[in-house]
Amino acid sequence: MRWQKALLVVGLVSIGLSSQVSHAATKVHAIGFGKPMLVQWLPGTGAENEKAIPIKVRPLLVDGRVKEFVLGPVHEITDRLFVVRRVFRVNDSLPEDANIHWQWERGGWLLVDRATGRISAVNLPGFDPFYSAASWYRDYVAYCGLADDGKKIDAIVVQIGRRRPVLKKQISSVAQREDAAPDSACSLPVWQRNPTRISFEAAGTDKQTFAIHGQVIDVVNDADDEE
Repeated sequence: MRWQKALLVVGLVSIGLSSQVSHAATKVHAIGFGKPMLVQWLPGTGAENEKAIPIKVRPLLVDGRVKEFVLGPVHEITDRLFVVRRVFRVNDSLPEDANIHWQWERGGWLLVDRATGRISAVNLPGFDPFYSAASWYRDYVAYCGLADDGKKIDAIVVQIGRRRPVLKKQISSVAQREDAAPDSACSLPVWQRNPTRISFEAAGTDKQTFAIHGQVIDVVNDADDEE
């Protein structure tokens, strides 16, 4: 009888643990956004009499708790994953300042998983939070990136989940001016479907179009377009 009772206890414990594991595995996270608010963003171009630019930010909520602040529209990758651009506050106070001076800054992009509630940064090589403008299509993002010395502009395409860019090609050697406008590395890249193509155009250069076939990139010229 004792061994039967022991088996019964072990069985009940196993059932309880299985129930807890199942409950944890099926927990649904509530992903949402808080009320938008208008804040002042100083681009930090170094120009005299620089004026603040009003931008609309909103909190990103996971299970009712603020996890990040974000800017602009959401791009849906799947019914489970989406990306959105991050904004944050940085302490801009000098050592002699009596009070903390918080300043809003634009950041990179965040990948949000609705099923797990996980938020992770998207690795975008060469992406400049000030000069680069990102254009999304499916799980691809295209943008013009700046070299570390700021003396050349690269056309870059990144696919979520891959460490290296699908495309990285220099399209301009014109350095960015300190007084340049935000998102001015090049015009917003333009996507096409069937076949998948992406077009880049930097100031003072001709438009360049690339066809994407998985990890293979083809340069599309005018003759290809006519065909």
